[in-house]
Amino acid sequence: MIRSLQSIVTGTVQGVAFRAWVQGQAQSLGVTGWARNLADGAVEILAQGDEAAVQELRDRLLTGSPLARVQDVRSKWIDYDKRHDRFEIRT
Repeated sequence: MIRSLQSIVTGTVQGVAFRAWVQGQAQSLGVTGWARNLADGAVEILAQGDEAAVQELRDRLLTGSPLARVQDVRSKWIDYDKRHDRFEIRT
């Protein structure tokens, strides 16, 4: 199992290039994982890598992309069954 940070971001985070922004932030920090839209309008993010870098990504989620309006970020550390080698946008 791989220690990973799962985050759910709510607010205006779909249709505003938020997942692409998260991908860019993750890549700049050397964080791997994925981001995907949820049916309720939120975005789910799974982040893996150096714990300090993952925490920095989580901190950046609080601000979000220029067009996003983040209301809340709920995060928890989980054991994930797969190690990712890049950060991808899931549909």
